[in-house]
Amino acid sequence: MTLMTVDKLWQDTQPAFVLHTYPYLETSLLVETFTRNSGRVPLVAKGAKRPRSALRGLLLAFQPLQISWTGKSELRTLHKAEWQGGQQPLQGMALVCGFYLNELLVRLLRRDDPHEQLFEHYRETLAALNTQKDYIPVLRHFEQCMLKELGYALILNGDVVSGKPLDPDEEYYYKVERGPVAINGSDNNFGLQLRGKTLLDMEKDDYSDATTRQQSKILMRYIFNHYLGEQPLYTRQLLRDLQKL
Repeated sequence: MTLMTVDKLWQDTQPAFVLHTYPYLETSLLVETFTRNSGRVPLVAKGAKRPRSALRGLLLAFQPLQISWTGKSELRTLHKAEWQGGQQPLQGMALVCGFYLNELLVRLLRRDDPHEQLFEHYRETLAALNTQKDYIPVLRHFEQCMLKELGYALILNGDVVSGKPLDPDEEYYYKVERGPVAINGSDNNFGLQLRGKTLLDMEKDDYSDATTRQQSKILMRYIFNHYLGEQPLYTRQLLRDLQKL
């Protein structure tokens, strides 16, 4: 429900997740939230660091909340947050993967741009990270869903120049914002080289093949780097460091 008054905008009880928090003044927090109906919303949680604050202990990442806020400026004020339960805390590598998802959302979602379907994908992905030991298919699926929701859907089943279906035994260049092109085609002077099988496997969410797992990771990094610009993802480097241990 949205109620307009003369001097403020009230948003009442929206499903949300906390993406990140930052210290603000002595007793408050700046909170980046991902809400189902309003998208990414920045909020000030006044007094949230005080021992007796009703918000203390609630503003945790990966926990489903219902939140209310007031204000119509770029930075609004969190009024109330209620924990909804049902999500087990992420641990170990699942926790790092969760932070990776949150960093992608903070970096790529515009503020106040609703993505209700992406919100549901995010909720489902957090649940999957808790129950599936192999996190690679979970991450690749969310990445594809996110790109589609942002209008950058991948083309994984056909050559964008010839229009022919991909051949799993052939090699292709994948071009950002275009798609795969056969290496022996006329427009092959740039792009990331991949097997046709890798792209077809990704379309089916099949990551049982070792080469598909490796090439799909490289492809997603290549594409997200294009949209993220020069500033790298902190959690991506953390994942690489952990994998070296």
